[in-house]
Amino acid sequence: MTVCTTITSPLGELLLLGEPTPDGVTLTSLSMPGQKNAPAVRSGWNSDPDRFLDVARQLAAYFDGELTQFDIEFTPSGTDFQQRVWHALEEIPYGTSTTYGELAGRIGVERGRVQALGAAIGANPLLLVRPCHRVIGADGSMRGYAGGVERKVWLLTHEGALQPALM
Repeated sequence: MTVCTTITSPLGELLLLGEPTPDGVTLTSLSMPGQKNAPAVRSGWNSDPDRFLDVARQLAAYFDGELTQFDIEFTPSGTDFQQRVWHALEEIPYGTSTTYGELAGRIGVERGRVQALGAAIGANPLLLVRPCHRVIGADGSMRGYAGGVERKVWLLTHEGALQPALM
C-alpha cells in the first residue's frame, strides 16, 4: 500500500511517497512540481502525513541549513546499474559537486556509457535524498536536473558548492 503526503519547501511543494512500516515509512519517491517523470497522486494511495514526520523533519533541517546528510530509510528500486549510480550519488559530500565524467570514473563506467550514467541519474526517484543535483557538466554547466536547472542552482548555492550570483 502506498502512502503519500506533500510538504512545503523553498523549492515548492514536495510530493513524498512511501510504504508504511511500524515506525513510519520507507520512502519510495521524493519529487518536485514540474519534475520530469514525476509521479502523480493516484486513487488508492492514502494520504498519511504522520508516517512522514521524520522525513519532513529532516527535510526542514536540511532547508534550514542544519542537516548535511539524510538518515532516511528508502526502498531500493531500479536496475543494478541504476542502483550502482544512485549509491555513488549518495557518496558525494554536501557542499561539493562532481562531474558526470568523474562520477563515471569512480564507478567504472566506460566513456561510451556516460549517457547511460546520465539517464540513470535522471531516473533517480529520490531527489535531494540522493543528491543528483551535485553532478554538473565538465565545464561547470548546470545540466540535466529533473527538478529544473534553477532548482539545481538553488540547491548547490544553498549547500555552498556555488557562490550566489552577483546582482
